[in-house]
Amino acid sequence: MFLTISTTGNEQHPATDLGFLLHKHPDNLFSTKLSYGKAHVLYPEASAERCTAALLLEVDAVALVRRGKGKGRGGAPDAALAQYVNDRPYAASSLLAVALSSVFSSAMKGRCTAKPDRPGQPMPLRIEVPALPARGGIDLVRGLFEPLGWTVTAQAVVLDAEFPEWGDSRYVHLVLESDELILAQALRHLYVLLPVLDDAKHYWVATDEVDKLLRAGEGWLPDHPEHKLITSRYLSRRWSLTRQAMERLELVRLAEADDSEVEEIDNAVDEQTDTDEKPVPLAEQRRGAIVEALRAAGAGRVLDLGCGQGQLVQALLKDTRFTEIVGVDVSMRALTIASRRLKLERMGERQAERVKLLQGSLAYTDNRLKGYDAAVLSEVIEHLDLPRLPALEYAVFGSARPRTVLVTTPNVEYNVRWETLPAGHVRHGDHRFEWTREEFRTWARAVAERHGYGVEFAPVGPDDPEVGPPTQMAVFTMTAAAGTAKEEKAA
Repeated sequence: MFLTISTTGNEQHPATDLGFLLHKHPDNLFSTKLSYGKAHVLYPEASAERCTAALLLEVDAVALVRRGKGKGRGGAPDAALAQYVNDRPYAASSLLAVALSSVFSSAMKGRCTAKPDRPGQPMPLRIEVPALPARGGIDLVRGLFEPLGWTVTAQAVVLDAEFPEWGDSRYVHLVLESDELILAQALRHLYVLLPVLDDAKHYWVATDEVDKLLRAGEGWLPDHPEHKLITSRYLSRRWSLTRQAMERLELVRLAEADDSEVEEIDNAVDEQTDTDEKPVPLAEQRRGAIVEALRAAGAGRVLDLGCGQGQLVQALLKDTRFTEIVGVDVSMRALTIASRRLKLERMGERQAERVKLLQGSLAYTDNRLKGYDAAVLSEVIEHLDLPRLPALEYAVFGSARPRTVLVTTPNVEYNVRWETLPAGHVRHGDHRFEWTREEFRTWARAVAERHGYGVEFAPVGPDDPEVGPPTQMAVFTMTAAAGTAKEEKAA
């Protein structure tokens, strides 16, 4: 990973002031070890007229693995082999943002002992990132940086220059230019927005991330038109942390508002009734709908296929009618987080007997998954390439054959109601597709017919009269004839 920061100068303020502000001498190569590799700072050019500082980050894949050594304990399977056979893409922008804060910490705080007045003065800045992950494309890049005073030049990077028909990758070549910003502001913009564009972080996001966001976002984040999206993505879409950050940002905004604005807001609050309630997050509504459907089906032994970080498993454990809950996921990292979330190491023996976490791929048949009352595929199918769906279909409906199968997936028609979602984009960068209600029902009915199930559909979330609900759910129930044949085969 690589970025450059350039400036121009004059007789009063030579461009080499950049070296003082960054606390890195242009004549020396600076290198430092990080927990996941090395960071280098060098100057391709350094004169009074023009100066460029380059940050080069070398990632050590082995260090990333060793850094997580021992984190597979607590009920999750042993992670030793998985580190070598699983795909573990880097959260590249998150690594670069952490390197920025480590290497240029004094510059981000606006400190310069040699020239104490210079950090607070605007200077011509040009920042270039040759390959930047951007989940949301060029439109989102502009939407994030242009309101901050940057002139944005962004060009999509093709997947392969020799095969242009393959189209563009999710990376952009980004150039930011401004004559109005100070260096500390620029670095804080990058620190926050690089991982926001990537929509991923290489470390677990905890409560201290709220403080980091508010410190780096001081002076610009509360009034940014995309502050909700920025806050949500920076905090890895963790609702509790996002809500906490949004409340604190609102307090900052109120503190900066003039008396008339405060009065206006107070009047609006007074007009609200005591019955007003905060909206329930869609993820929570989805889990509630799934739990209710499992109760209605009389399921006791349940599979959570593609369990991720264990939120649904945690919800099911609260209801004693679910006597056995098995979470299955291909990602060892997700299973490790799920183990911590469930506190498996400290769980009582009787409770621990009810839950199990397994590593496995849903694209292959697995005898461990046979014999269960119900299986849940919550927000899973859209993460598979369409040609892989038949394999998942057979593994679940043809091989495992639980009596009830619940499938939830986004309703693409509802996307127009998400204010923070750029037009034409899916809700998550890893979604391979998102279906309309008719497309989902056509697929589900065909699956049900092929494998001896009946299927019904239910909305999850507010059911908009024009575009339907944000999430659609299919409830597959094995037909009596298919169930009898299954029992006879087992006998």
